[in-house]
Amino acid sequence: RLSASEMKTMRRHMQIIFQDPYASLNPKMRIMDIIGEALDIHQLAGTASQREKRVEELLEMVGLDPTHAQRYPHEFSGGQRQRIGIARALAVEPEFIVCDEPLSALDVSIQAQIVQLLEELQQRLGLTYLFIAH
Repeated sequence: RLSASEMKTMRRHMQIIFQDPYASLNPKMRIMDIIGEALDIHQLAGTASQREKRVEELLEMVGLDPTHAQRYPHEFSGGQRQRIGIARALAVEPEFIVCDEPLSALDVSIQAQIVQLLEELQQRLGLTYLFIAH
């Protein structure tokens, strides 16, 4: 059995992208805080400005406008929300990401864009994915 400290370390190396981009983001939190929360938990951003800069980098990495970081989830489309979920997973620089049907709630044209993004991120960051499909 792993200790709390060991579990925290393990969680940093493994992340998940959830199936439903509508239900997986806290509607009361701004995108800056949704993505920044992981940075706070794992103490990966020293100052508020470093945290903000990292969140903006992550949004850019997934193809979103970093100036939208102060918006709420309901202000984004389903595909954009899934990109936010991907950015949240990438925040802690994991090695392994579980993708729990990340495309099933999306329009077919958006599905192709998300698959392309995941492939690009895999090549760029050396990620390993486990896709769950039913």
